[in-house]
Amino acid sequence: MSVSVEVLRGHGVQVTAQRLAVLQAVSARPHATADVVAEIARSEIGAISKQSVYDALATLVDAGIVRRIEPAGSAARYETRVGDNHHHLVCRACGGVVDVDCAVGAAPCLTAADAAGYSVDEAEVTFWGTCPACATSAPS
Repeated sequence: MSVSVEVLRGHGVQVTAQRLAVLQAVSARPHATADVVAEIARSEIGAISKQSVYDALATLVDAGIVRRIEPAGSAARYETRVGDNHHHLVCRACGGVVDVDCAVGAAPCLTAADAAGYSVDEAEVTFWGTCPACATSAPS
């Protein structure tokens, strides 16, 4: 039995070829958009509709297997690194996304000045800048 099958079953998610292909695509390409996930899944199982990809992603997000992030101005992206309250660095030039570990540790790693009565359990931070590849290729 594959790790992906065990993950799906462990989260109470019915195992289907589409969900397996989508989970494996997200695992292989962290921070991929749904379009990229669909391309990877198609290369694995052949035909899979965009709607099936979106449905599988929604199921995986709802089950807590996959995390959906939405950097401003970008399509939603998906990753399998869940539950650790990490953050992201986004390149303004190429749109690349990389993980950044939480600066302080356990979730939430930041404290709101006024939590307004909320029980805060997560802080989401997006750092913006220019990746090394884009910085070295920029004209002087």
